[in-house]
Amino acid sequence: MDAPNPRPGRPPLVLTVAGSDSGGGAGIQADLKTMLALGTHGMSVIAAVTAQNSLGVQGYWELPAEAVRAQYRSVVDDIGVQAVKTGMLASSELVETVAELLSATPAPVVVDPVGVSKHGDALLAAEAVDAVRTKLLPVATVATPNLDEVAQLTGVHVRDEEGLRGAADAVLSYGPRWALIKGGHLPGEAVDLLTDGTEEHWLRAPRHDNRHTHGTGCTLASALASYLAKGLPVPEAARAAKEYTTGAIAAGFPLGSGLGPVDHGWRLR
Repeated sequence: MDAPNPRPGRPPLVLTVAGSDSGGGAGIQADLKTMLALGTHGMSVIAAVTAQNSLGVQGYWELPAEAVRAQYRSVVDDIGVQAVKTGMLASSELVETVAELLSATPAPVVVDPVGVSKHGDALLAAEAVDAVRTKLLPVATVATPNLDEVAQLTGVHVRDEEGLRGAADAVLSYGPRWALIKGGHLPGEAVDLLTDGTEEHWLRAPRHDNRHTHGTGCTLASALASYLAKGLPVPEAARAAKEYTTGAIAAGFPLGSGLGPVDHGWRLR
């Protein structure tokens, strides 16, 4: 159903379909914190549960497809949505289930094709990669892979800024309207490329000397979805999301004995 027109005093409605991070730095928890910080109402469909802390992912358990479908229908059919963000979907069955649901939802979709955690732990079954390519990317308004995810999905390995163009072309070949290729793993300033294959937008920010960056990808994708729900065009939404995420990285803080999270509430402190 179409999301009802916003009423005075009611924030835009954003839905995340992703995994739970028990440590609170990434996943559903990061998504909802970001959505709140940016003035939207966040809702969730939990696709998987992780046992996760600052040291890594100790295990994950995906939910049954019928549980994911029921959560999604419960929210969308009653409340409505103005943007959807996807994250960890774990298995082929869940990827295909979510892609089918999204294809019938008239709202912008941000796909963060999560494959591994910040610590290098696998969060997507190897056999599910093809489902992401052929089912999920085609329903995306914007796909937001990092360079490891680009390599996993397309086989393209980016070694410098110029290589972001080839990565974007490879991702766009699977059908998303826009690709936001995150170049944070490259040396130098933090540069991302947003393109629809015709126009290019280079998003640049200073690199902050802070190792506590857990949840960066989830945060950027959720911020992008939040700004799209507010009605911003994709390029403007991406720039605003980059600015918010850069501030969150700069304010990232230690937690536990490993990698701490970005600070989703940095603008409020």
